[in-house]
Amino acid sequence: MLKISLKLGLYIFSSIFLLETVSMLYLHNHVIQSRINQELESLKSRGNSHRDVLELSYSEGTLKHIGLMESHTDTDVVITNSTGDILQSSENINAEMKTILRKTLPQVPRKGLIIQSSWKDQPYIATVTPYNSDNEYEGYVYMFKNTGEVEELIAQLNKHFLFATVLLLFFMLIIIYFLSKALTRPLIGMKEATTKLSEGNFSVTVPIRSHDELGELAQSIQSLANELNYLKKERNEFLASISHELRTPLTYIKGYADIARRKDLDVSERTSYLEIIHDESQRLNKLLDELFNMAKMDMNTFTISKETVRLASFLETIHEKVLPAFQYKKMQLHLECKEDSSIDLDPARFEQIMLNLLDNALKYSNENTVTTIKAERLPGSINISIIDQGVGIPDEDVPHIFDRLYRVEKSRARNTGGFGLGLSIVKQLVEIQGGTISVRSKLNQGTCFTIIFKGDH
Repeated sequence: MLKISLKLGLYIFSSIFLLETVSMLYLHNHVIQSRINQELESLKSRGNSHRDVLELSYSEGTLKHIGLMESHTDTDVVITNSTGDILQSSENINAEMKTILRKTLPQVPRKGLIIQSSWKDQPYIATVTPYNSDNEYEGYVYMFKNTGEVEELIAQLNKHFLFATVLLLFFMLIIIYFLSKALTRPLIGMKEATTKLSEGNFSVTVPIRSHDELGELAQSIQSLANELNYLKKERNEFLASISHELRTPLTYIKGYADIARRKDLDVSERTSYLEIIHDESQRLNKLLDELFNMAKMDMNTFTISKETVRLASFLETIHEKVLPAFQYKKMQLHLECKEDSSIDLDPARFEQIMLNLLDNALKYSNENTVTTIKAERLPGSINISIIDQGVGIPDEDVPHIFDRLYRVEKSRARNTGGFGLGLSIVKQLVEIQGGTISVRSKLNQGTCFTIIFKGDH
């Protein structure tokens, strides 16, 4: 199986190689054709120069001078009259030249005409230029160049192109090697991180080296690792806390049951111990009920039955139900609900939410304080708040107040009677019914829980 770095390198190499091949072929052909055109134009220019000399001073000496001059160059000249008779040539005329000279010429412009441009399959490239000296002497100046020399020039160009191609491929391979390494290094790091995650090691760190898609992927993996690590710690803490919460009542039950079995106890002592066993059994049963409800909500098997209720009368019922407990503790419980709005919710579950929040206010508030149930209708929402004047929640604990088995009292004093599950269940019950819950608190000043149901009611 090919590694991703090798695959990426092959893809990049294939793409660039194809692009470079097409570009080099186009450039090669274009340069060669341009060079051939330059040679042809140079031939035509030399023919035009000889024409100018003949028209300026036509004589036998001039003809010989032109022939002699071209005999020392890499081009050949043949001068004919208007009937095709050869007047002068720089070299002996061979069969290939004669073939070109016998061609029927079209109307030749004064600037000259290319009569043979094919250098691949012909021994010569050739041009022709007409001359006319005082309307007395007329004819043509033919210029020839051996294509062998042109082919040598093309061969030199091919060598340069081949060297440039090899050099380009060499540097391209080096660049692709380092580029593929640079691109795949973050992916390899992410792969190693996900391997560790699959093995249960969630304390991984994925370096984020860029802000592109790879950086976003690394950030997502890091967020997943952090979340899994948090869930692992939460699970361990959950199991430890549950063990603690179960062990405490079971210890009480076993201990007092052993004492109650003693035959030397009188009836009042045995009854007292049995009451403790009964209370701890109820406490244990309540914990199991809360755990069972939480498990059902986690598995999405927790059902609710919504119905339309009048909010004012519903809150008034709750107020009357819990008021005696507040009065017994010498606390005041106020209800503020100016509008009797209708709202869709599960009455039993929402009553559970309110009783849990009010129970917290009762536990963590002192005598002569006020707790307020406040409901108000705002544009697009209904807000229901429980506001107390209790001990408050420390700032560092507020973000975790809805976590499972999280308790502000780290000592887990039994006189509060809680398990750290109530607010977690409250949050889930609120969200199941389409609402949100938030908390604001100041130490030694009080706490406010606010439930918001969006929409027009």
